[in-house]
Amino acid sequence: MTAGPRFPRLEDWLDWQQSLHPNPIDLGLDRVSRVLGRTGWRGPGQPVITVGGTNGKGSCVALLDALLRAGGYRVGTFTSPHLVDYRERIRLDGARVSEASLVAAFERIADALEGDSLTFFEFNTLAALLVFETWVPDAIVLEVGLGGRLDAVNIVDADVAIVVSVALDHMEWLGPDLESIGREKAGIFRHARPAVCGMAEPPRALSDVAEEVGAPLLLRGRDFDVVEQADGRWDFRDAHGELTRLPAPALEGVAQTGNAATALAALRQLADRLPLDRAAIELGLASVRLPGRFQRVSGAGGIEWVLDVAHNPAAAATLSASLALHPVPGRTVAVCGMLDDKDVGGVLGALRDRVDHWYAATTEGPRGLADAALAARAQGVGIEMVVAGSVTEAMRRAAREARSGDRIVVFGSFHTVGPALACV
Repeated sequence: MTAGPRFPRLEDWLDWQQSLHPNPIDLGLDRVSRVLGRTGWRGPGQPVITVGGTNGKGSCVALLDALLRAGGYRVGTFTSPHLVDYRERIRLDGARVSEASLVAAFERIADALEGDSLTFFEFNTLAALLVFETWVPDAIVLEVGLGGRLDAVNIVDADVAIVVSVALDHMEWLGPDLESIGREKAGIFRHARPAVCGMAEPPRALSDVAEEVGAPLLLRGRDFDVVEQADGRWDFRDAHGELTRLPAPALEGVAQTGNAATALAALRQLADRLPLDRAAIELGLASVRLPGRFQRVSGAGGIEWVLDVAHNPAAAATLSASLALHPVPGRTVAVCGMLDDKDVGGVLGALRDRVDHWYAATTEGPRGLADAALAARAQGVGIEMVVAGSVTEAMRRAAREARSGDRIVVFGSFHTVGPALACV
């Protein structure tokens, strides 16, 4: 192999990776498979759970991680994108990967390129696999980046594959309707290995793919189910039996009990290799943490902040329902920042009845959307937004005008919530 470049700092590596491939997204497995093969990667010897879906992936990964670690297992997780620090994407027992481990993996990948190039995400995926190979956790949890069938994560054969949900997003890559998108997301299913779906009625294409590849499909509401109790506790049932009066997961929002049930259903398919008793399940549900998913923070002056990465209409509808479940005595003010390729009208429309006043914020990056452009799109669906500058500037402006009892919801993208985390 030809030696690749060497950079003194992690930031230099990341800058180089962003310039390496001509397209930021280039779905397909040929290039990543060739490069990974040349690194000498041996493949995982431990159980792998791959998590796909439109919404709920990050929550499901966090739940899987918390449940497994509560059971005493060492867990490696790969997620994307990050909120503040790139190293959030690769975690070892909840701790961010060290810079030294990342650089070692990057050097190994760079040496194996040999004429191939990788996108930023593909480089990230291979680095995660190499880090886990060195660290040897008891279980690996991988989050799909985009779609499933052609996503770089899909070079690994999952022992259990999860599709949390299917909704309209990334349609320019995955297809124009739910059936097309469902087929792409079901591409992570494997023959004779369980496939778990967090929807009671997924697109028909998802079931068709499971049948075509011979993956036993478990549907929420049919093969496993959740019954929520008035006091917040919930009952879970599947073919392995029933668990009654489980504690609510320590993630707020109306979708989180369903996400917990989906994660638990997947883990019970691995009970022979990763058994969990009730005490571990309860501890995992109580200890799970995930920033930016209906994250509520008490602020100065009696103002509540809510941070949520919701960036498509289905996620915005879930955010709307969560806001309705937690009313405040005052107004709800929104600071919204979105990416240029998102369905702005659909997202804002889902929250129209929950927000009293709107601020448009600029999101950074090549796909970012300027505050004025966001406000113009909002006006197209009948919503007036104040053009308010960067995310932090918009937050300051909203905070100055808010009164005790109000809440400020900062949402629309990881690129919005990331900067917000430093301000609340």
